[in-house]
Amino acid sequence: MKKIISTSNAPAAIGPYSQAVVLNDMVYTSGVIPIDPANGTVVNGDIKVQTKRVLQSLEALLKDSGSDLGKVVKTTVFIKNMEDFPLVNEVYASFFTDNFPARSCVEVARLPKDVLIEVEAVAYI
Repeated sequence: MKKIISTSNAPAAIGPYSQAVVLNDMVYTSGVIPIDPANGTVVNGDIKVQTKRVLQSLEALLKDSGSDLGKVVKTTVFIKNMEDFPLVNEVYASFFTDNFPARSCVEVARLPKDVLIEVEAVAYI
């Protein structure tokens, strides 16, 4: 059965979509951008600051879905500038420390609210 996840511990949806959806024993997150869930504003800062906020929110979203970062099987990372890739990896590696999920990373022309990064994930529960 499909279960819609909505939590105040991650940025609220800014459109007609769910923060995450649980189906059977899998959780599928929407893209998470660097918005402070406490006040709904974009986190000011460079790619490292924004990446950390995104992964903190993703971690909270997974927890509230009954999963965690250690159960992530796939992420997709969207970044504004591929030259930031090493900096994103540095922060990413502090959240995913072993048994790394599969990952795609693509440079995009523009992201919602003109942020520098967006990450979505698929995990098991």
